[in-house]
Amino acid sequence: MTEVLPQKILIVTAHPEPRSLNSSLSAFAAEELRAAGHEVQMSDLYAMKWKAAVDADDFPELAPDRRLNVLFDSGEATLAGTLSADVAAEQEKLRWADAVILQFPLWWFSVPAILKGWIDRVFTFQFAHGPDLPPYSEGALAGRRALISVTIGARESAFAERGIHGRLADVLHPIQHGLFWFTGMAPLEPFAVHDSVVLSDDRFAEVQEEYRQRLDRLFTDQPIPFRTLDGGDYGEDMRLLPGVEAPGTSGLDIHVR
Repeated sequence: MTEVLPQKILIVTAHPEPRSLNSSLSAFAAEELRAAGHEVQMSDLYAMKWKAAVDADDFPELAPDRRLNVLFDSGEATLAGTLSADVAAEQEKLRWADAVILQFPLWWFSVPAILKGWIDRVFTFQFAHGPDLPPYSEGALAGRRALISVTIGARESAFAERGIHGRLADVLHPIQHGLFWFTGMAPLEPFAVHDSVVLSDDRFAEVQEEYRQRLDRLFTDQPIPFRTLDGGDYGEDMRLLPGVEAPGTSGLDIHVR
């Protein structure tokens, strides 16, 4: 691996089978990164039996007769240090990390429910976003890099330009832009393994080598250059100003410089 200063990486993995491709890639990443001198923490959500649904149990100090307001109550509990222990522990891992890797299979064009639940519960108001935490630039989690490692059953051409499933960049936009960039993390181009249902041993060896190279560049690859909210490209209504995008650009690409 390219020599860089030791960093701290959090790997969050979401697959119910410990012998799955996703579990193998998570273990491979942890081994490679540690061998390069980095510190690694792993959140294996299924092994942890992670509770996916946000509810009043996330806020133990909430009065039983009080109407639950998830945004307000999560922010209040975050500031007071009274979130449930499992949520607080994951937030500490995010504070600790210099980079975050999400490892998951693409299920119904999104993340598995357990990973969505990790996002919903951990990225609380006043931790990941809030009135004093500007989004889409120097947000609450600024300074961290973020990598999606995703396995996909369909062939690559189905997620390419004019592919029936839509471009992979568009499918992953809610995570890359709406989660990572919104909270200040710098998203990298995703690492995607297509045709993952019928992966041969030879192809798996190739995937490992490709992933090794991506991990080698985890702290040197250029992030996706999403536009900042406060960089002069958007108006007060949070809409992109006329003529800012490059000629011929359309769709979600208009939000990339």
